[in-house]
Amino acid sequence: MFNRAVSRLKQITEAVRDAGSLGVAELASLTGASEMTIRRDLEVLAAQGVLERFRGGARSLLLRGSEPPFALRSDENTDAKRRIAAAVADMITDGESVVLDSGTTCLEVARLLHDRRLTVMPLSLHAVNAMSSSASLTLLVPGGRPRPGELALTGPLTLASLEALRFDTAIVGCCGLSAGHGLTAFDLEDASVKRAAITSARRVIAAVDASKLTRTALAFVAPVSSLDAVVTDAAGDEELEAAGVTVVTA
Repeated sequence: MFNRAVSRLKQITEAVRDAGSLGVAELASLTGASEMTIRRDLEVLAAQGVLERFRGGARSLLLRGSEPPFALRSDENTDAKRRIAAAVADMITDGESVVLDSGTTCLEVARLLHDRRLTVMPLSLHAVNAMSSSASLTLLVPGGRPRPGELALTGPLTLASLEALRFDTAIVGCCGLSAGHGLTAFDLEDASVKRAAITSARRVIAAVDASKLTRTALAFVAPVSSLDAVVTDAAGDEELEAAGVTVVTA
């Protein structure tokens, strides 16, 4: 039931974004749900800042190519994200200092690192919360302003926290990755934080599900030459490997 509701919210988000605006009756016809259910869904999405309600329908607040809300992405490709997270966790040695990026895949990594003997600075409040009860972990919480819904930490306080430290490993997520366009993100502030995380670490591991390997987002983060390894659920990417990046298939 929960998965069906999340799938419907995603369908509504994409349909309204593509059309610009749609009526309740149109969305009910598209999804097969009742108009009462659609109205409730629109209220949920309006509260997340995805769309704006008007009498009888809603208009999108997302640009085409912009990032879907965290709550919708968290239920996508979960099996692949967990496999990727497990492979990333296996690459981390006890005693390391790690900076952990925001995003749904990195949140899965946070859950797996919970009981490890590590020093970790998560870059989202979701991951901070997931790791805060650990008795073995040394948790460093950066400053910054959390993005609504995403809870990724951004701004000058986050950048200052990263500039003040040097990590063994940075685990980064992305919105798009290719040999030609490098690592990209939808949000400009998020891109700045990712760049600072990469600069702060001796080794950089990108945790990327297969859907990101066919996408290029607005904000350039870094060239693929800045990555030591890419962990993905896709088959080996020959272009990334030709650029000197180790590709680990989870």
